[in-house]
Amino acid sequence: MINRLRTTNSVILLMGLFLIAIIIAPFIAPFDPNQVNMANRLKPVSLEHFLGTDHLGRDVFSRILAGAQTTVGTSFLVLAISLLLGVPIGLVSGYIGGRLDRILMRVVDAFMAFPDYIAAIILSGLLGPGIFNLIFAIVMVKWVGYARLARSTVLTEKQKDYILIAKVNGVGSMNILRRHMIPHVLGNVMVLATLDAGKIILMIASLSYIGLGAQPPTPEWGAMLNEAKAFFYNAPHLMLIPGLAIMVIVLIFNLFGDYLRDYYDVKNQNGGR
Repeated sequence: MINRLRTTNSVILLMGLFLIAIIIAPFIAPFDPNQVNMANRLKPVSLEHFLGTDHLGRDVFSRILAGAQTTVGTSFLVLAISLLLGVPIGLVSGYIGGRLDRILMRVVDAFMAFPDYIAAIILSGLLGPGIFNLIFAIVMVKWVGYARLARSTVLTEKQKDYILIAKVNGVGSMNILRRHMIPHVLGNVMVLATLDAGKIILMIASLSYIGLGAQPPTPEWGAMLNEAKAFFYNAPHLMLIPGLAIMVIVLIFNLFGDYLRDYYDVKNQNGGR
């Protein structure tokens, strides 16, 4: 129990520190992330350049910090839009049911017929490269998961006695959704969103790596990997550093998602006793 508590506190601390670093990145970056200086190209790690420089002499440490804002910030934006789109659709579909539910779920099934990555690549390819097209493409493949999760939770809850009693007492549908359904949905949605954040970060980095996401000179971890691949033998740190950054942040989000899943499982179990 003590070891588990320490692990939980460590995960929360890491998450907090990383988010703080992202927020204050512009203030702690020692150089302009887009400043080109060909006299300093491919410099190794040093006291002046903590993580060396890239093929255009740009400071890698500054670009990693700026890239965190682009990659992680974009993933948060994708998550927020997906939640705002998917959760209300799932709530309404599950609560009202009938023909509306069948129509909405057929739309959801159509989007879920293809793997996330394949659908995102196809949409990004059709729309063209760019960060806004990337956001749109990923939202289109992610909102359906939240809609289906919200719907399944509502379908389970609306059959319970307290919902039936609320209806008999004349409580309106909006009040039932707001006071009873949304609190039950939020826990499950938060767990899925935290676990999904790592997947979205990987998707953003992957699409940027193949040229469908952020475009140079925008500092983004996947785009940085793409730019560095030609210099892997001469300056391997240019690929290793953004690769490690992606791995670490995805691991942190997955650990935090596991913590939330365990927390809400325990909460639900205690509530059911």
